Amino acid sequence: METGSAAGAETMGTEPIWTGLPPGLLRMRRLLLVVWLGLLALALGLLLGLLGGPVWAAFALLPLAALAWGWVLLGRNWRSWRYAERADDLLISRGVLWREETVVPYGRMQLVEVTSGPVERHFGLASVQLHTAAAATDATIPGLDPAEAERLRDRLTELGEARSAGL
Repeated sequence: METGSAAGAETMGTEPIWTGLPPGLLRMRRLLLVVWLGLLALALGLLLGLLGGPVWAAFALLPLAALAWGWVLLGRNWRSWRYAERADDLLISRGVLWREETVVPYGRMQLVEVTSGPVERHFGLASVQLHTAAAATDATIPGLDPAEAERLRDRLTELGEARSAGL
């Protein structure tokens, strides 16, 4: 996983240098999965056990199976996210079954914002959202370290101003 400076993020040929998301995002999402599905399994087990008997309480294992499946899927999804800063644009790639690669030219960016909700702040994470003139090309990079999110915001804003001034 590459996390170098802005100059180090430039391409060294035709292949961009990709940066993956930090592991804090995966930890946050997995913890939320465990909390919500764990509470659901507990409530379902108690309710079915009291109303239907111990045989019916076995259905509380279904949320635990969903938890195990979701644990694996969250890991695959987290590994699929990456971004690369190139000379003229920012690439964002994501997706496991359907890969989606978004190219955001610096000159087309209108607004770059850093957001962090209460859960993200608790885990020390922030997201960078890019807005362009076309609503379909808005892009987000979730789960970044706040310092990296601010660095990326400042760099993208600087490059966007330089590119749009040249039009």
